[in-house]
Amino acid sequence: MQLDFSQLRPRDAYGWMISTILPRPIAWVSTIALDGRTNLAPFSFFQGVTANPPMLMFVPVNTRDGAKKDTVRNIEAVPEFVVNLVSFDLAAQMNDSAASLPHGESEFEKFGIAPAPSQRVRPPRVAAAPVAFECSLERIVHFGEGPLAANVIFGRILVAHVDDRVIGADGRPDPAKLDLIGRMGGAAFTRTRDAFELDRPD
Repeated sequence: MQLDFSQLRPRDAYGWMISTILPRPIAWVSTIALDGRTNLAPFSFFQGVTANPPMLMFVPVNTRDGAKKDTVRNIEAVPEFVVNLVSFDLAAQMNDSAASLPHGESEFEKFGIAPAPSQRVRPPRVAAAPVAFECSLERIVHFGEGPLAANVIFGRILVAHVDDRVIGADGRPDPAKLDLIGRMGGAAFTRTRDAFELDRPD
C-alpha cells in the first residue's frame, strides 16, 4: 500500500499518522487564562526537542470548526504552561479531561483532578503527576488554516517536579515506577513497563 498524503483529506491524513506513529507520549498540559481560570488538556503530538536550551514541544490542532483550543488561547494570553506526564493510574482522569467543555470551565474542577501550585509559572500542575515540567513559551509556529491546522508550541523547561517514588537505585527515574502511558491508534493506549535494552554502539 502507498499513500499520497498530498491527496488525502486532513482528517484521513491525521488518522493514518496516529495509527502509525506509535507509541506517542502524552503531554497533559495545564494553562491559565488572564482571569485566573485554569485549563487542562492532553496532547499526543508531543516530544522533548533540545537539551541546550532544555525545550519541549506539543501540538494542539484546531477544532473541527477551525477554532483554536483553550490551551492555545490561554498560552497566547499568559505565555506559560505545565506539561504533566501521565502514569497509568491517571489514565482515566486524563481521558476525561479530553472532553469538550464550555470555554472557561476548568477540567481540574469538573473531573476532580487535584492541582498543586507551580514554582515559577502561574498555571498549576497536576499534583499526582509523576513528572511535571514548568515551561515558559518560546514560540508558537502555525501550520495550515481551518480545521486540524496545527499550533506547534515550543516551551523552555524552567523547573521539573519529579516524584521521589519514581526514582530508582541509580538516582534516575525508573521506567517501571513511572509507569507512563502512550497513545496508540484509535482508543488504544500502551504502558511503558514493557521494555527491553540494547547497548549503544561506540
